[in-house]
Amino acid sequence: MTHSFVVHIPDAELEAEPLGPEQIVSGTPEVTGKVVWESPDGKRIRGIWQITPGVVTDTEADELFVVISGSATVEVEGGPTLKVGPGDMAVLREGDRTTWTVHETLRKAYSINL
Repeated sequence: MTHSFVVHIPDAELEAEPLGPEQIVSGTPEVTGKVVWESPDGKRIRGIWQITPGVVTDTEADELFVVISGSATVEVEGGPTLKVGPGDMAVLREGDRTTWTVHETLRKAYSINL
């Protein structure tokens, strides 16, 4: 997008973003998302991401996110355990290895720097 814009996050339609089977620890979590803006060089991404209940692992990018709905506990290997819910802002560092325990379907708005 080349212009300023607004997106109503709670109602935004998202597309399937399948998890790798090696990422799923327990349950049958499903991920959906939508990139709403990307810099021309692809190094900055803004979007919406959602995950249903379950436990998954990930290796993070440099990310700031705000939880819109739902809740999760994010355990950072060798670091803190983050309990996130509606209205919470969190920052993850590039390379953080995390385990997400999603208690209720979580939707977040994010900004990633690659």
